[in-house]
Amino acid sequence: MKNRGKFIVFEGIDGSGKSTQMKLLAERLEKKGIKTRLTLEPTYGLVGETLHNILSGKIKADPKVTAALFVADRLDHITNENDGVLKSLEAGETVICDRYYFSSYAYQSTEVPSEWVVEANKLCADSLRPDVTIFVDISPQVAMERILTNRDTVEIYETEEKLTKVREAYFAAFEKMKDTENVKIINGERNIEKIAEDIADFVIENIIQI
Repeated sequence: MKNRGKFIVFEGIDGSGKSTQMKLLAERLEKKGIKTRLTLEPTYGLVGETLHNILSGKIKADPKVTAALFVADRLDHITNENDGVLKSLEAGETVICDRYYFSSYAYQSTEVPSEWVVEANKLCADSLRPDVTIFVDISPQVAMERILTNRDTVEIYETEEKLTKVREAYFAAFEKMKDTENVKIINGERNIEKIAEDIADFVIENIIQI
């Protein structure tokens, strides 16, 4: 019987560089002989596509509807019998995910009461908690500089004011859930390779333990 894989989540405000860092971590783990799977939320399934259209501003939705859609997309992402995260973990793969329920706590809580968002995501949290959540931390000012420099389009949450609120909501959630969640905060305003090295060292020593 294969050992269960590890579930590693990357979080951060838009522009933090987390997507780059999770790919670099996967490369380092693969070199160590650890089979990895990269995935993301929202997904590109039926519900996920609707969420991408909401985030891009193509369609509008009530904030509670958006929050509920994230939960539906997340549950399918976890439990889908064809390619769900739980299936990959049971097969021994280490799954590295770009965003999970802390993103809902941070982003949706700027528009919907945080207690409602946490309760809505309870089934997800009870079904699968990350072995570690890596938060790549940068200032909203740096985030907006990166977004405006590197992107052709800007999503609805991508203003300095909104990202400031989102970052504050992340840290409030981390503090509130410090007894049940394993969160590692990484300074994301440094050299990309140095950040990647620090993340890989931490994961290999403390999570994968090889």
